[in-house]
Amino acid sequence: MVEEEKKTNVLKKEEILFVLLSGIFFGSLVMLNILGVTKIIDMSFILFGIKVPFSVTVGVLPYPITFLCTDFISELYGKKRANLVVWVGLILNLWLLFILWLGGVLPSAANVPDDIFMSVRSLTFATTFASMIAYLIAQFVDVHIFHYFKKKTNGKKLWLRNNASTLVSQLIDTIAVLLISHYLSDAFGFKGKEDVVHLLIVLISSSYIFKLVSALLDTIPFYFGVKFFRKHFDL
Repeated sequence: MVEEEKKTNVLKKEEILFVLLSGIFFGSLVMLNILGVTKIIDMSFILFGIKVPFSVTVGVLPYPITFLCTDFISELYGKKRANLVVWVGLILNLWLLFILWLGGVLPSAANVPDDIFMSVRSLTFATTFASMIAYLIAQFVDVHIFHYFKKKTNGKKLWLRNNASTLVSQLIDTIAVLLISHYLSDAFGFKGKEDVVHLLIVLISSSYIFKLVSALLDTIPFYFGVKFFRKHFDL
């Protein structure tokens, strides 16, 4: 009886951890879609006396966390659970689009302007649609590459599958979501500008470098996190 109770407690702890990781993933996903391109952050810096342009959208800030969460779930719970989280994330995006659509078609209260909502709605529609396409491709590529290297290395070289899967999938996602957002709705206000190609290159390269550095930095918490979770959750 005591052993059965212990097993039950372990299972409960496992599921609590899974819900926690999934919750952080979904929360970050919704956050990055709503914030999206509502602000472009200028992080330009001076290098050897030359100004290096570096700009990222505010929605990119919580983005690396989504891949860290799916890597944790892939490593600790397996490919099926990781893919399940990806599909639920897609459904969540659809739900977000529905609420935005519904909020837009319902009448506004008298004498209460809805300019802010409609502006956010327009931008979020474009970025969410773009991110849905990029998200599906990138997340499934992330899970596939992760387990490909896990199989090839017989479960060794955790750093390799963590970084390889994240870096490739984030490159795909970055290019897809920014180009779709631009050409679908001019989300960044670049249309009509002579240097639009240059602006897009700066935005794409800056966003990817930000994700690249974040992915490399999350290797340490990923390593320690996996060891900690396996030890204390019997995973």
